Amino acid sequence: MILLDGKKTANDIKNEIAIKVTSLVASGGKKPHLAAILVGCDGASETYVNAKVKACNKVGFDSTLVRFNTDVSEEELLAEVKKINENSNIDGLIVQLPLPAHINEMKVTEAINPKKDVDGFHPANIGRMALNLPTYLPATPAGILELLERYKIETSGKHCVVIGRSHIVGSPMSILMARNNNPGNCTVTLTHSRTQNLKEITKTADILIVALGKAEFVTADMVKDGVCIIDVGITRVNSNITKSGWKLLGDVAFDEVSKKSNFITPVPGGVGPMTIAMLLKNTLVSAENLLY
Repeated sequence: MILLDGKKTANDIKNEIAIKVTSLVASGGKKPHLAAILVGCDGASETYVNAKVKACNKVGFDSTLVRFNTDVSEEELLAEVKKINENSNIDGLIVQLPLPAHINEMKVTEAINPKKDVDGFHPANIGRMALNLPTYLPATPAGILELLERYKIETSGKHCVVIGRSHIVGSPMSILMARNNNPGNCTVTLTHSRTQNLKEITKTADILIVALGKAEFVTADMVKDGVCIIDVGITRVNSNITKSGWKLLGDVAFDEVSKKSNFITPVPGGVGPMTIAMLLKNTLVSAENLLY
C-alpha cells in the first residue's frame, strides 16, 4: 500500500510556485494577488481562509481578506465582488462558502468575473471544463488529478466510481476522470444517495473517489483488492484519546480499507492540502494571463 501524501505533494507545488513568482517579479512582473471574502465567523471557514492567507505569504503572493458580518446584505456582498472584479491589481477572487441562508450562493458565484474565478465554480469555467477547454479547474478535483499524475497512477481504461454528486467535488470529478486526457480516460460511474446496490458498484472500482461527508462510510467489504482510494471527506468527531478532545475522520474506514488498497489518501494530510495548493496554482495562471 502506497500512501498518497497530499501534504508533501502540496508543499512541493508551493515551492515550485514560489520559484515562478520570484522569476516573475525579477522579470518586471507584479506579484500575484488573491482576494478572499469571508462572511460570518464559521470555525471551519475561518480556519480554511486563514490557511489560504498563510499559503499566499509562503509563495510570495499578495493577499487581501475582506470580512463581513453574518447579517451583511446580498447587495453589499455583490457590490464588494464588483469592486474586486474591477480592481486590476487583484488576479483571483474567492468567496468562502457556505454563505448565510439569506444570500443566494449561485448569484454571488455568477457575479465573479470568470477571469478571476480561481475556485473554478463559475458556470463559464464549469462549461469550459466539460468541453475540455483550458480553464480554472475546481481546486479539490484539480488537486486529486495532480496526486494521480505525480504518483503515476494509471487511469486510462480503468473503472472510476465517484460517491457524491456535489458541484464542488463529485460532479466535476466525474467529468474530469472521463475526459480524453491524462489523468482521465476512465469509465466513470457517479453514485449518490439514490443509488441502489452501491456496494456491488464500488466493489468493481479500480479508482474510488469518495466525497460524501459521512465518517468512515466506506468499509473493507465495499472495495476490491488493489483499489486506489481518494478520500475527500473530513468529519470532526469526539475522541477521548486526543488532547483536543476530537479527531478528524475521512469518508473511508482507513485502517481496514488500506489493507486492500494499492494507493490511498490519508485524512488529514491527503486531499485537503492539495486544494489550497491548486488554488494558488490557478491564481498564478491568472496573474500570468495564460487562459483569457
